Amino acid sequence: MAVLTKTYADIRASDIALIDEDRNVSWAELDQRVNGLVNGLRQAGLKTGDTVAVIAGNQCEWFEIAQACAHGGWTYVPVNWHWVADELAYVYEDANAVAVLVDQSFEATVLTALKDERGRSVKLIVGIHTASDSAARSDSRFVDYEAVISSGGSDEPTDQMLGGPMFYTSGTTGRPKGVRGALSGGLSITPDFMQLVAAGFSQFLPIPGRTMLCGPFYHSAQWAFSFLPMIGGSAVVMQHKYDSAAMLEMVDRYSCTNVHLVPTQMKRLLDLPDSVKESFSGTSLSTVWHGAAPCPPAVKRGLIEWWGPKITEYYGSTEGSIISTVSSTDWLAKGGSVGKPLETVEVIIVDDAGARVQQGSPGTLYFKNKMGNDFT
Repeated sequence: MAVLTKTYADIRASDIALIDEDRNVSWAELDQRVNGLVNGLRQAGLKTGDTVAVIAGNQCEWFEIAQACAHGGWTYVPVNWHWVADELAYVYEDANAVAVLVDQSFEATVLTALKDERGRSVKLIVGIHTASDSAARSDSRFVDYEAVISSGGSDEPTDQMLGGPMFYTSGTTGRPKGVRGALSGGLSITPDFMQLVAAGFSQFLPIPGRTMLCGPFYHSAQWAFSFLPMIGGSAVVMQHKYDSAAMLEMVDRYSCTNVHLVPTQMKRLLDLPDSVKESFSGTSLSTVWHGAAPCPPAVKRGLIEWWGPKITEYYGSTEGSIISTVSSTDWLAKGGSVGKPLETVEVIIVDDAGARVQQGSPGTLYFKNKMGNDFT
């Protein structure tokens, strides 16, 4: 069994691990499919340390791929599905991607990008839900996702090594840059390292629980607040595309316990018709995280008044992960605060000359991870 799924495949085999709008996957099924995917991709030529690009919507297959990479020692790049071919080609070259795993919805963009000379590193195209008449099937590098799993069988993969995500920034100051952290894996790290991180992360969440994923999995925050809880034992319920009313219905239907939101989603929730809001029970929901952008105070206050003091804000970045958090109670007492730094983070504020400033004075914020796993 795969290291990160075997515990739940043993003791919760028939429990649901993944739910999307098309299908469910149990813990036992997930374990078997991850085994097959790791073995099958190795047979197709992937080696420990390789990098793969993944462009797919929120779906069960994405989590299977993330799990497979976590055991095969592969770095995976979650690709923004809004990117055009030029941006994809840049990532192929910059990340030195050996393989691309792509859902049929994004095949045209992927194939166009592969015609660019910057895509010459790509040796393997793995198609997810690929139509029988798709142009991708005529490419000599193409293999079908389900065929890869079938070819790999169900035996536990040997020599399991940790692999993980390399997220690309939004590129507001130039080209997007790939960010590697401790969870990106390395040739000397085994998958159980991620279990330790997930255990620490999950102490703030109800486990076992059900995580609602309603934002794009290619975003580092959406990944952290869904994949890490899953490693800790939470099932994941996901929307293909965000819809406020549908998200509320899914939370109630599947008894979701935690969710990550961004301010735009919070505003859309508050703007729903009263009849929709009144039909939402939300009794199962115990933890709501939000971040990614500043939230208008009126929006945050409105959601707290509706859902209660179960909303925690975090401050951070793709490069630095979470720096600080603030509870609903503390935020209501000191509006605008993003809380106190985590114990694992050191924060200083300096002036233009690099000298530390006094409390209450403006300056530039610098932070350092005390655990020594800053990004590269």
